[in-house]
Amino acid sequence: MVRNPWTALIAVSIVVLQTAIAYAMGALGFSYWWLSVLIAFCIGAFANHANYVIIHDATHNLIFRSPSWNKMVAIIADLPNLTPGAMGFRVYHLKHHSHQGDYEFDADLANHWEARLVGNKWYRKAIWLMLFPFFQVTRPPRLKAIKMWDRWFSTNLACAVAYDAAIVYFCGWAGFLYLVFAFFFSIGLHPVGARWIQEHYTYDFDQETFSYYGPINRVALNMGYHNEHHDLPSIPWNNLPKLRAIAPEFYEGLKYHSSWSRLVLQFIFDKRYSLYSRIQRMKESRDGGTQGASETTKSWADNLDLSARPITF
Repeated sequence: MVRNPWTALIAVSIVVLQTAIAYAMGALGFSYWWLSVLIAFCIGAFANHANYVIIHDATHNLIFRSPSWNKMVAIIADLPNLTPGAMGFRVYHLKHHSHQGDYEFDADLANHWEARLVGNKWYRKAIWLMLFPFFQVTRPPRLKAIKMWDRWFSTNLACAVAYDAAIVYFCGWAGFLYLVFAFFFSIGLHPVGARWIQEHYTYDFDQETFSYYGPINRVALNMGYHNEHHDLPSIPWNNLPKLRAIAPEFYEGLKYHSSWSRLVLQFIFDKRYSLYSRIQRMKESRDGGTQGASETTKSWADNLDLSARPITF
């Protein structure tokens, strides 16, 4: 495994940038809320999303050798998000890799009620993207064998509260509002928000995971190289394009996305897309049939049919 400790410097630089912008917006005051929205959309969303990628690499221990150091980098990168999400992400994202497509373990799958509520109406999908952070926090409670609260989660929470309080004190509520805008744009109704759609949503069930090869990868730290990451999650963000280059026979025949902006619009307005547009891995029952993950009580260690099927609830 080749780690990239320089990623920590990028994380700190982004935190400094976002804090500086928040201070500037605080000095301007609430009357410039429109400028706050504009800067959050054009700069803040990309900055926060890049730090999400760093949190992701820290989750896989791709920055430093020590897991504790990786956790600290993730907590620092999480500060402009205003909420303590890094340590929770670390827990359920690793489950996503080991139990992908299993409703009982994979928080990347929408809740049953969530998918039914959103359906395939364009305005509901747009609202879902805009409020995606709220829907995300409703998923971990359904997962099995997930322990969220530990000393690292408490540290994450304490640091988030301290940072939020410092922003309000030194930058005012106008500065805090800028970071709120940046937070929602970075994982919601924005081109970088298409990352959540690109990775596993599809109406073509011949392929379970998709990559994005486009210009935003330059500021998204290659997060679009998702097939490559799932194949070898021990490779840091800066080496994912190299993996595709040295093993083109594994990737050139796969379908991929070339525009996150187009994908956002397609997801919203194409009725073929809904939160059901995922692939669920089915578990083989003892009589030779298959069961959905939400219907079985067997453990992951039991025999698993790895064929892909449309997710059904």
